[in-house]
Amino acid sequence: MTSAEPVTTVDPWHLGRYVEVARGLHANLQQVLLGAPGAVTVSVVAALSGGHLLLEDVPGVGKTVLARTIAVSLGADLSRIQGHPDLLPTDVTGVSVYSPDTRTWDFRHGPVFAHVVLLDELNRTPPRTQSALLEAMEEQQVTVDGTSWPLPDPHLVIATQNPVGQLGTFPLAESQLDRFALATPLGYPDASEETQLALHHGGREALAMLRPVCSPGEWALAIAATRRVHVSPEIASYAVAIARATRHAAGVRLGASPRASMTLVRSAQTHALLYGRDYVSPVDIQAMAVPSLAHRLVTDGEPGAGASVVVEVLGTTASPRP
Repeated sequence: MTSAEPVTTVDPWHLGRYVEVARGLHANLQQVLLGAPGAVTVSVVAALSGGHLLLEDVPGVGKTVLARTIAVSLGADLSRIQGHPDLLPTDVTGVSVYSPDTRTWDFRHGPVFAHVVLLDELNRTPPRTQSALLEAMEEQQVTVDGTSWPLPDPHLVIATQNPVGQLGTFPLAESQLDRFALATPLGYPDASEETQLALHHGGREALAMLRPVCSPGEWALAIAATRRVHVSPEIASYAVAIARATRHAAGVRLGASPRASMTLVRSAQTHALLYGRDYVSPVDIQAMAVPSLAHRLVTDGEPGAGASVVVEVLGTTASPRP
């Protein structure tokens, strides 16, 4: 964060408290996840914008610890699902079990019924199981045997995936990727930060000492507060122009969807809140463009080429005056 960002002096809807929540979550993540400032910011934005988060990187860089830190910081329950080729849809959503005593079918909730759901190595699960998450992520409910069951509110899915091409991985479908509001890699820490991780058990010591910055109820209020951050028509048009430009970029077979445009605006609102503003500026759109759009693009290039496309689009799309 930078002190150069202006802070609003008008606080009609208690902006200040939700800035505290955002910055408290940011500070907790910084204590645990060393050497990944971009991923920390993206994770905060995902949690407080009501979206879902995809972490893309090699094993062992802290993806699971990041998810646990978010759950602890928000005072929320966490369930973890380990992805593997034999994982069934019912292992995620739950299953109806016949009770001979009552002669009825009782629904037993699956691990997706938690405020924060960590699905580790999502791309090691078969497509059928991946699709079981689509309704949960979009509608905040699951339907089993014709009955719909609401999920907790708020509901955050954090999925990790290993690089495409590793043994035992299934590529995520475009419809699945589009359900993730934001995606980010973590990357390797530098030598000094990696030494700190080695000395302190990979951030787990810091994680054990963290305290919640809010309750799940206040987390829900913070999500609602981010939606009240002002977006001018010019800023909304700028976000849409960026998303639309990806559909005609060279080497792109499938560009960003209208859902991506909406996600970009919502993420920018939360990014503005994190920096203490009650309005979205072009800087917020630019900061969230790659995490919001790149993972949704289907390109002719190598995996990860979507980020280069979005950066190029940002350079050729006229920005509105602040």
